[in-house]
Amino acid sequence: MTEISGGPYKRPFRFNIQCSSPEQVDARSWADLARQVEDLGYTTLTVSDHLDEQVAPIAALMAAADATTTLRIGAMVFSNDYRHPVVLAKEAATLDALSGGRFELGLGAGWMTSDYERAGLPLDPPGVRISRLAESLAVIKGMFADGPLTFHGAHYQVAGLSGTPKPVQRPHPPIVIGGGGRRLLSLAAREADIIGLNMNMAGGVIDASLGPNATTAATEEKIGWIREAAGARWDELT
Repeated sequence: MTEISGGPYKRPFRFNIQCSSPEQVDARSWADLARQVEDLGYTTLTVSDHLDEQVAPIAALMAAADATTTLRIGAMVFSNDYRHPVVLAKEAATLDALSGGRFELGLGAGWMTSDYERAGLPLDPPGVRISRLAESLAVIKGMFADGPLTFHGAHYQVAGLSGTPKPVQRPHPPIVIGGGGRRLLSLAAREADIIGLNMNMAGGVIDASLGPNATTAATEEKIGWIREAAGARWDELT
């Protein structure tokens, strides 16, 4: 039992390992790595979603699932700006179906400046990216649900589209949202199943300036934001 932000919080530990940049990218080496992760007792193998020197997450996660039997797979996390939510929902549901319900859907607003600059992608202000992520979540959950989805937002328009296939895990695979700012963590508290506590990455780079945002006090403040936004959902969150 652990005391967090003024109240007891009991969850069993489970351990995840991030495998985004293996030394070798070939079928046998990747399968061997996934089986080793499973044999060592990790619960989940995740792959990040950047445009630098790493494997692409969707294909890598499916290969890891094929090589294992109990290991869960997930993105930590998909950048919302790189994929339309209708496309990502289809990919995610397919991953969940083909892995036998072992997929966890990690989502983020996008943050690494170098990804955007090198790929020539427009980098909108953080507030715009978070608003777009909020709409994306609504679209993805709608695509996982029964029946056709019609959605009219500032960023996405969907006209009577039914999502297929449906994920094995219902109503949807566990949704992971990570962040370090109040608005994004509050969104996660309302919409996600698992929340990843991070530094505030609004600056778009990892450097020494992030230190003050990684202290115990800063982390306690973030947990407080999550608790406030989650309300009755607090006890359900990981």
